[in-house]
Order: sequence, then C-alpha cells, then structure tokens
Amino acid sequence: MNKYSILLLVMVVVSATVLGQDKKEVLLTIDGAPVYVSEFKRVYNKNLELVQDESQKSIDGYLDLFVDYKLKSAEAYAQHLNETPEYKREFRKYQEQLSRNYIFENKVTEDLAREAYERGKEEINAEHILIRTSYDDVPQDTLRAYNKIKEIREKAISGQDFEELAKQYSEEPGAKERAGKLGYFSVFSMVYPFETAAYNTNEGEISNIVRTQFGYHILKVVDRKMREPKISVSHIMISDKANARTFDPEERINEVYAMLQQGKSFESLAKQYSDDKNSAVKGGKLVPFSKGDLKSNVFENKAYDLKKPGDVSKPIKSEFGWHIIRLDKKLNTPSFEEEKEQLEKRVKDGSRSKVVTIAVNKKIKDKYGFTQKNDYMSFFNDFITDEVLNRRWKYDTLSPAQDKVLFTIGTKDVMYSDFAEYINERQRRMKLSKNKYKVIFDMYDEFETQALKDYFREVLEEENEEYAAVIGEYRDGLLIFDLMEKNVWSKAKTDSVGLQKYYEDHKQNYKWEKRFDTEIISATSEDKAAAAKKLFEKGKTGEEIKTELNKDGKVNVILTTGMFEKDERELPKGFKGKKGVSEIYNQNDSHIVIQVKNIVPAGIKPLEETRGSVLSDYQTYLEKTWIEQLRNKYNVTINKKALKEIKKELEG
Repeated sequence: MNKYSILLLVMVVVSATVLGQDKKEVLLTIDGAPVYVSEFKRVYNKNLELVQDESQKSIDGYLDLFVDYKLKSAEAYAQHLNETPEYKREFRKYQEQLSRNYIFENKVTEDLAREAYERGKEEINAEHILIRTSYDDVPQDTLRAYNKIKEIREKAISGQDFEELAKQYSEEPGAKERAGKLGYFSVFSMVYPFETAAYNTNEGEISNIVRTQFGYHILKVVDRKMREPKISVSHIMISDKANARTFDPEERINEVYAMLQQGKSFESLAKQYSDDKNSAVKGGKLVPFSKGDLKSNVFENKAYDLKKPGDVSKPIKSEFGWHIIRLDKKLNTPSFEEEKEQLEKRVKDGSRSKVVTIAVNKKIKDKYGFTQKNDYMSFFNDFITDEVLNRRWKYDTLSPAQDKVLFTIGTKDVMYSDFAEYINERQRRMKLSKNKYKVIFDMYDEFETQALKDYFREVLEEENEEYAAVIGEYRDGLLIFDLMEKNVWSKAKTDSVGLQKYYEDHKQNYKWEKRFDTEIISATSEDKAAAAKKLFEKGKTGEEIKTELNKDGKVNVILTTGMFEKDERELPKGFKGKKGVSEIYNQNDSHIVIQVKNIVPAGIKPLEETRGSVLSDYQTYLEKTWIEQLRNKYNVTINKKALKEIKKELEG
C-alpha cells in the first residue's frame, strides 16, 4: 500500500480538535492530559460504519480503538515527529489542498476551467513569428526584441506575406522550413498567454504582440473549426513488458486478430486474453477520450482513423504493447459539469496556475489588508552575493537595524530576516535565473504568495470550526503514519531475523493449494477442441497440437502453459484437476481442453514465495506488541461516569 492509502486507514479513528474543549466533560486522561466526551462522540458517530470488526462497534470496543489512537498521537509528539522537515513538508501540502475552497482558489480555478471548456470546442490553425528574449535579459535587450516584433507586425498588417516574414525574421528553430506553421491546436496545447492570443484573434487576422517565457510572438489565425468529439473504443492489449512470457506478444495478438476475423466475439477474446485487466473484465471497453487525453499518440490516431461504430483496426504497436481497437461510439460534446474535474486539474497543473495565484493573492490582500514596507530590492541586491546564482549563498543573521518590516498582512509583520531565511533554503531547490536581480524578484514573488496563504490558514483555523476539525484530522493522521513507519513498518522490513522466526512459528498459515502443471488449449470450436483432446491423448505436446491445428494462416487454437492453482484465471470454472487429459470446458465463447502433466500437492510455501503475506502478518504482530508497551508507558484513566452516560445516549 502507498502512503496515502495507509493514511486513510489510520484516519478511520482519527479525531478532530474541537474548539472550546476546556468547558466540556472529560472522558479520559492520558498522563493527566484530558480527552473530552465530545471528541469521542464525534469520532464514534463519524466512523462507525467504517469499522469492519463487529466487536469494535460497541462503545467499549470502539473505546479500545480510540485509546490506541490517542496513545499513538501522544507518542508521536513525545518522539518529536511534528518537528521533522518531512512532516512539515507533507502537512503543508495538505494545508494547501484543504484550504483551497476557503481561500477562494476553487472559484478562480472553476472560472478558468469554464473558459478552457468553451475554447476547447474549437481547433485553431495558426502561423506565428517569434523574436526570442528571456526574462533574464537586461531591459535594453528586451526593448530591442519588442521593437523588432512590433516592426514585423506592422509589415504583416500592411499586407506582406506572413509566411515569408516568418521565414525571414522568426527565431523559432526550423522557422525557415516550416514558415511559422503550427497546424491545428486546441486548449492546453500552448502556454496560456499564447493560447489566449490565438483564441482572441479572428480568422485571417494578425494578433496583438504577446509575451511568453520564449519571447515575443505575433500569430496569424488561418482557420478555426469545431473540434472532433470524444470517442468510445474497446481494445485487446497484449503487453510486451510482462515478465516470464511463454509466448511471443506479436504472435499472440495476430492469433487473437485471426480468431476475431473468424467470428469470435471481441468481448470474449478481451476477457480471455487482454493484459489490460481493468478493461478486460468489461470486454475491453475504455473510458471515452479525445485527442490529447491519452499517453499514446499512436493509439489515439489509429482509434480516430476508424470511421464507423463496429470498425476494428488491425494489430498496432504502441508504447504499451500490441492492440486491436474497435470503435464503439462517437460521443456528443459533454457538458461542462461532466468535464469540470478534469479541466480543473489541468488548470492547476499548467501555465494557468500563475493566473490563479495572482487572483488569490489579491483577494487575501483585500480581505485582511496588506502594506508593502521599505525598499527591499535595493537592500537584498547588495546583501545577497552572486553565490546565490550557484546555490551557495549562506545566510547568517541580520542586525536589528537591518531587520526591517518587509510587509504587513493583517496583524502580522513579515521581516527581512524571514525572507533571507527563505532565500537561503529555497535556492537549493528552485530553478534559478542567471541574473541576481531576477532571482531575488522571483524569490520574493514566491515568498509573498506563501506568506499570504500561511496567514490566511492561521486565521482560518482560529475562525472556522469546520476547517479546524478537518485540518486537525490530517495533522494527527500524518503524525501517526510517521510514527507507525518508524516503530512498526520499517522495523518489520529490516528485521530479517525476527521475520524468519515469525515465519517458522506460523508456517502452517502459509500453504500452497494443490497446483497443476498444465498445457491449455483454447479452441474456436467444439470440433477443434475435440481434435486437440485426441492429439493430447496420443501423446502430442501443446506446441505440436498448435502447429497441426493452425494451418493456412487460420488460428483455430491458442496455447497457454504454466503452473496454476485451481481458482486462477487461466483454468476454467469447474476444472476437476485430474492428471492427464481433461474433458472439454466451454467458457467465454471458447472450448478448452487441458493436459495436466503433473499435480503438485498442497504444502508449506517457502518464505521467499510468501514474503509479502508473512511481512504483513509480522507487522500486525509487532503493532500489537508495541501498543501493549504504550499502554504500560502511559497512565490512562477512564471517567466511568462519563462513559456510562455515553453508553446510555448512544446504545440506548
């Protein structure tokens, strides 16, 4: 399991900090620290349905879980896990995510997503001219580039051929060969300022000058047309990356394609042979997509080449393996609500994110008040050496006279020293300009944004009980995860001696079921399966049978070999598991006959073959032992009167 999956499990019994607890009744104390009735009731009512063990759904049973959680929380603070850089970094991520709705970020993001939705209905064919300039350039160079693109634009507006101007002046690589042609593109294909210029320019017209990180551009819109709708397809995939293949992937996809041409059902072949397990169970059906949505242009282009629902491609090779694709449906344009989640994610991840940041910062400043103090740029340009360009600048301290107020947000003064510490740390991880002045400017931009959001969150946790409750859950959940990783999970992974001993003491719990060494023939018809059965009975091998029954380019049978337990996917339902040649099984529109060469009896699995299961059980054992140690370490006192009242209220 990954960190975030485990964190969700940890949080099943995590409680939020409830405001005003000092006036509420105490349920229990841990080394004198109170835990309140209101906290327990809130957690019990919230999480009761998530508890799997019926014995823990009673008040007494759940109280045991709750006490264990509170002990872990106390121990996490005792081990100072809240002070580690890793914890602080992870917690900040959660703060950022949780506060977005309160911090106005979601509204700004939604507006940009809606704009992207409307733009995405169109594709634009454009040509452009680029005059390069970097944000690192000195003002004289920037002005020179601007004047040059301005002069070119005037020539284009006067009627000079745009393609010839692109060949002559554009500084884009390959401009002379491509004459500035971009072809058709749609939303999210270009950086946001360029995209905006394109969508704001009428067909046949020249855009205004637009600045991006690449330089100054002008563009000419050649054509605008409605974008192709999403399509729904199904596919059969044979991976060429799977380990221990007993067949050639290209040969297998051609065999499957031949069976499809011979009338076999696409769905049944996908269920039986496709290595894309998520779609295989649905007969190969994929989530609808449009061009640019998938991670394979080859797959997308071939899918869009199919004209009518029901059309099937020949086998194609992509980055993921071999595919057969069937067009199922050409979809109507989805509504904004249907696309909203995906669009908002792309807004947050792309060049529009800067627009969101600027809008959010302005709203926070307007809400709480913001005042810029002193000329920080002159001071820091002198104070910081050129070593910052090599990520080696070292900050020691500022004298009281030097440490002025950088800006004030609400009631909080942010000092020069705060910014200096930020630069000292951030220089190691930030992409730096080659110009010191620009480095300081970029650093300040980031620092101000962070300070504004931090202030907003601090005030929000004091003012908003709902937010305080949720952020409290994440705070303690992260701490408990780190505590478990340090004291249980990592220990189990590194304690090879302890793991071996646990395995030896519990090896009866780790057994193979009976296994069958098999050759499996899947045939397209009952007759071919019967023929394969007879050949098996005559002593023919699976390969020999495959060669004999697949003739003249026609695939009548597919061979699979291996060692399988009875309920594994490769063996048909109802498999009887006798040595020798089986009866014919009918499943998924196939006719299956099996040669069982050997039967391996049930037995104890070697540790190396069951390490994952043993490790999981060993971790559970270590956690149980460790919890007992915590219960001995801390003094837990239950208020029996309060517990009785809780039972009366919640259990009746």
